[in-house]
Amino acid sequence: MDPTPRSRRSAPTHRSRRPRRLRTDGVRSLVRETQLSPSDLVAPVFVDATTDERVPIPSMPGHERVPVPEAVERVEEVLETGIEAVILFGIPGSKDDRGSRAYAEDGVVQRALREISAETDAYVIADVCLCEYTDHGHCGVLEPDARSDPTLTVRNDDTLELLAETAVSQAEAGADMVAPSSMTDGMVDAIRAGLDDAGFEDVPILSYAVKYESAFYGPFRDAADGAPSFGDRRHYQMDPGNAREALREARLDVEEGADALMVKPALPYLDVVRDVRREVDVPVAAYNVSGEYAMLHAAAEKGWLDLEATAHESLVSIKRAGADLIVTYFAEDVARRL
Repeated sequence: MDPTPRSRRSAPTHRSRRPRRLRTDGVRSLVRETQLSPSDLVAPVFVDATTDERVPIPSMPGHERVPVPEAVERVEEVLETGIEAVILFGIPGSKDDRGSRAYAEDGVVQRALREISAETDAYVIADVCLCEYTDHGHCGVLEPDARSDPTLTVRNDDTLELLAETAVSQAEAGADMVAPSSMTDGMVDAIRAGLDDAGFEDVPILSYAVKYESAFYGPFRDAADGAPSFGDRRHYQMDPGNAREALREARLDVEEGADALMVKPALPYLDVVRDVRREVDVPVAAYNVSGEYAMLHAAAEKGWLDLEATAHESLVSIKRAGADLIVTYFAEDVARRL
């Protein structure tokens, strides 16, 4: 019998499993499971019909609204980083209760699309929504009593026709893809029918299938001048507490003809990104939204975080969760270092 107390015996020298062997320089990058590249990223671009010069967005450091004549130059700046795709948002010169400038032939996005598609090789996605174009800031036609006693705020089926008209006008102007973001029931079906009837059956739809009523959208609403003038968007955007509902939304949009799906926001909903990725067999996008961008900048300005490192790590986490592409305001900064 061994008289040496068990606590004093030497640990075995032979270890068959040493995970640290694959963490040394040289091999570490070879076995990395998730790789980020510029082709994974989509850069948002804001085009503003109300200005003739670039306007910085205070709550989104490094980003600007650009006038239509500078849209091509702005997109070329993105392309120089290795990114291949942009998503366009517009700030119109005027607004009304039906958001008519969203589907106007000479609308701000339509004008920018014509120039960008003619003069660059960018893959251009056009956001399809009405909130930036309505004088009330909601994503569709209002219910009659929406301001005084809202029950659903936006009239769902009356809004579908306007969304389809917007998507068709964008396709006519040169959009490579349209991305409806209003969370209107039936929007994919209506837009698919509108595009097909107009001869744009090859234009794909990236549906914001899973879009939460989130507190992380604040800076974007400043950037796009799209905050609601009353109430909120709880009647059409999803409850942050719901995950199973996200799968129902995703399945519905695929059935209606969506070619790809978006989850928005990204970081607070990585579990949802993963669930949607497992549920559907179409590409999944995630939107790393303005609040996620702004909070890292704010912490970095305080000296609390390394901005470059946390931005990169955030995007890797989104891709690791299952996103095939990421819409992010960090796109250009991260792409330059990849």
